[in-house]
Amino acid sequence: MKLSPRLVGLGALAALLATACAPQTSGNTSSDKDEKTGTLRVWLFQEVGNTPKEKVVDSVVADFEKAHRGTEVSVEYIPIDTRAQRVKAAFNDPASAPDLMEYGNTDTAGYVKDGGLLDVTKEFGDWSEAKDTDPTARQSVTVDGKVYGAPLYVGVRALYYRTDVFEELGLSVPRTMAELASTAREIRAAKPELYGLVVGGAYTYGAMPFVWANGGELATGKGGSYASGIDSPKARKGIEAYTSLFGDDNCPAAKCAGMGGNDTISAFAAGKAGMAIGGDFSHTAVEAGKVKGKYAVVPLPGVKPGSIAPAFAGGNNIGVLKSTSHRTLAVQLMERLASKRTQAELFDAMGFLPTFTDVRRQVAREEPFVKPFVETLSAGTKFVPASPGWAQIDSQLVLPTMFQEVISGKKGVARASEDAAKKMNAAFGSAG
Repeated sequence: MKLSPRLVGLGALAALLATACAPQTSGNTSSDKDEKTGTLRVWLFQEVGNTPKEKVVDSVVADFEKAHRGTEVSVEYIPIDTRAQRVKAAFNDPASAPDLMEYGNTDTAGYVKDGGLLDVTKEFGDWSEAKDTDPTARQSVTVDGKVYGAPLYVGVRALYYRTDVFEELGLSVPRTMAELASTAREIRAAKPELYGLVVGGAYTYGAMPFVWANGGELATGKGGSYASGIDSPKARKGIEAYTSLFGDDNCPAAKCAGMGGNDTISAFAAGKAGMAIGGDFSHTAVEAGKVKGKYAVVPLPGVKPGSIAPAFAGGNNIGVLKSTSHRTLAVQLMERLASKRTQAELFDAMGFLPTFTDVRRQVAREEPFVKPFVETLSAGTKFVPASPGWAQIDSQLVLPTMFQEVISGKKGVARASEDAAKKMNAAFGSAG
């Protein structure tokens, strides 16, 4: 997709404003310094097929360094799966912490409670582009009415499938979750070298649509007070539906139980699966794989024919750490990295859906592959409990452990979900 002249103009204007007017500080940094030169350290997530992302970031960094003499930007790409340990260490040791970091939108409340993120409410309010931010995306950086970063992209998952395999075997695209399971097994039976639907025991957000589509919930409550719902009868039905896909007739437990989301997309892109649950952000990796030109994407079907399974409203944000000694520069770089121009370029490079409504409308018009993901967003999405306890639940791998216990046969669905619920409730309780 070519970047429109209008968006180029907006990006250039934002860049000029960023260099001409330094944002006013609100005095809530834990550092008493606001150095205007030196090295800014940035942590971003390592993606499957990360090179296109690096090129976009390198361009932003080069422009930023050119506009700020005496300033250098050092970018490190960290594994998503080990982010919890890295971030915890950074919060405990400010000297080794980055100035900015990319973080999952599910981590916001926990990071704020830990005192790690800088309150940028005023700067976000003064940022001219912020008015076009999707309300849900803005909510993902907001805790108790204060803003702690800028949305970077929004992501939802849908069903990738091999058009060549479906054509060869005379298969129809599944319209229900039951058809999804039977189609997966049919593919595996006809082509034992393939996973039918590649699934992962450590792929929480690939599993949750099965729970939500069956009427289950992660938790119930509001206002910071939550109780786990993962052991309810409806949630258990969804757990059973997902874990039943792990077997020699689809995705052998020995190989698939330990897989995460990136693993499943890598397998699909490598031509090892007939179907996979992947995000809009997975598009570039799939396009770079062996299945290029031989796949399509549709919304993940729900329980009823023609319905769409609720998807997790995922995505990432970028924020400034409270410990930064370069507050003004860090906020300016945050706005550059999360700007309309950069988000449009990240869409071109990686398929990340922009968080700005006007930019998203434009890319949806110009790129057909966006359609199933926009349809999924429109059908209704789900989010994790807005509790600091979620970060603990996530880092302790409570849900992956539950799925893996069922997959391995160590525990039944009832006991595994009951034990997971106890751990979740303990985390919610400790969060206050």
